[in-house]
Amino acid sequence: MANEHQTEGKGKDLGGKLKEEAGDLLGNDKMKREGQADQVEGKVQKGYGDAKEKLKD
Repeated sequence: MANEHQTEGKGKDLGGKLKEEAGDLLGNDKMKREGQADQVEGKVQKGYGDAKEKLKD
């Protein structure tokens, strides 16, 4: 079962991908970079959740 960090991290990653694509389509470099940053943040948060879950086992 996924913990809140895994779920929120995955959501941030997916949201960041959408934001990056929107920025790319609109030619908005700032939005594209924000999307990339959101993806990194989401992956880090999900990684923390994965580690936390692994320690629980």
